Amino acid sequence: MKNSFLRPARTACCRAAVFGSVLACAVSVLRADFGVTSVSGRYQVDTGAGLVFQINQANGDLVSILYAGKQLQDQSKFSGIASGLGAAAVSATTYDDAIKITCETATLTHYYLARRGFNNIYMATYTTAEPTVGELRYIARLNRANLPNGPRESDILGGTAIEGSDVFLVGTETRSKFYSSVPFIEDQVHGVTGDGVGAYMVIPGNGYEASSGGPFFRDIDNQGGTQQEVYFYMNSGHLQTEAYRMGLHGPYALCINDGPAPSASLDMNFVKNLGLTGYVPVNGRGMIHGKVTGIPSGFPAVLGFANGTAQYWAYANPTSGVYKRGQMIPGTYTMTLYKYELAVASTTVTIPANGSVTQDLASTEVVPAALWRIGDWDGTPAGFLNADKIERMHPSDARMSPWAQSGPFVVGSSDVGAFPMAQFKDVNNPLLIQFELTPEQVANHTLRIGITSSFNGGRPQVSVNPGTANAWNGPNPPAPTKINSRGVTRGTYRGINQTFSVAIPASAFVAGTNIIRITAISGTAGSAFLSPNYVFDAIELDQ
Repeated sequence: MKNSFLRPARTACCRAAVFGSVLACAVSVLRADFGVTSVSGRYQVDTGAGLVFQINQANGDLVSILYAGKQLQDQSKFSGIASGLGAAAVSATTYDDAIKITCETATLTHYYLARRGFNNIYMATYTTAEPTVGELRYIARLNRANLPNGPRESDILGGTAIEGSDVFLVGTETRSKFYSSVPFIEDQVHGVTGDGVGAYMVIPGNGYEASSGGPFFRDIDNQGGTQQEVYFYMNSGHLQTEAYRMGLHGPYALCINDGPAPSASLDMNFVKNLGLTGYVPVNGRGMIHGKVTGIPSGFPAVLGFANGTAQYWAYANPTSGVYKRGQMIPGTYTMTLYKYELAVASTTVTIPANGSVTQDLASTEVVPAALWRIGDWDGTPAGFLNADKIERMHPSDARMSPWAQSGPFVVGSSDVGAFPMAQFKDVNNPLLIQFELTPEQVANHTLRIGITSSFNGGRPQVSVNPGTANAWNGPNPPAPTKINSRGVTRGTYRGINQTFSVAIPASAFVAGTNIIRITAISGTAGSAFLSPNYVFDAIELDQ
């Protein structure tokens, strides 16, 4: 249902200090089944459809969520931005068919919104700086007794911490809130359920526009502990590759229902008349469309758009290459074409207000002919050993295949799935690749090693035919771009794609069997799976 019926608020914002006289007038214009009242220092909002929730007037915490006779809000720790704002100026504004609760601090304004007849707690968060209470994320801390069912990989209840305070061993399985993460481009609905009830965080198409990290960035969705936590991570430093954006994050919503996951196409158009700071209406936004070419069959073609204000993305049709992205804030953007997660072209585009622009883009990737290649150049470790598990468990997990090689990887007979997706200085160092050369192939060659992330300065140093008369040691490469965060142990390989090219002289090779040794080096300390490491994209020896 469209929301053009909304009219300006009938009352001004009412601060908690003067709540009594002002809100009484506001409530009088609402039906009894939909409205907001003051209850013991809380704003109580009835959606008129079965959901009643309460907001603390002193700090903006969400302290009660009643639905179908069940209390879904945990009562030992409440929901809010990070660990809670601590204190905020909280006010209520009523409209014919909507309610707005505004929670203001010096650098952050958080909104709770209700729409008549909808059992959703709509939200939006406006920032001018990162909050002092921690990374910018909304955490719904829910009642596990009534919402026990969440992702298994992030259910840490009864576990013992094995890394920091966020990776746990539960029985024989490693668990972590990080293992609930999903790339932003795919993460629009996630939640938890119970007997006849569900609570889902829904982030519609523009929900991530003021976040940071790009389409493949991922962060926490859930942690199942004493509370059942459901997150919307807006800005995160967990292997973050770009600066934080400020502005209006969302709108997004905590949707309460009878259990089934709701649609990601949540109608947020009703908020356009509610006076949210930083909100840009649909008629003030623009569109881009066009066609991409040069992406090989079998690889998704993804478009990313980014500037200091906003980020967006879109998939191109796998057959035609046609793409479209609408509802973008006007401005000039860097447009990037990805072959899966590998950037292969970029240009600059300017999006007009209430208009559209056409921009085609062709891949500029040049892949030299190779004598052999391990993996695909796609910006991911897909296909390598343990790559199918790393997003949902710690590298030490008993379900992982052994990381150390039992013998060299033999080009032509070993499957790519036998080569580890990551190399750890203290765990599987060095790694060996065995291959054959004909007399005609004994020549100068370049070895290219692509990585998707690095930790603690880890990078590959190459030797050829060690222990033989032709032994050759390559140079120690410079340290890769540093990102000050754990990566692969937190369930993500997504960092900065980098390629190390090593020129190897013909004198290092022999006709017949050759060995390349890859050694993880770093001047930074660390042990076991927190030793310097990196994740492979692909390895190839050119012709």
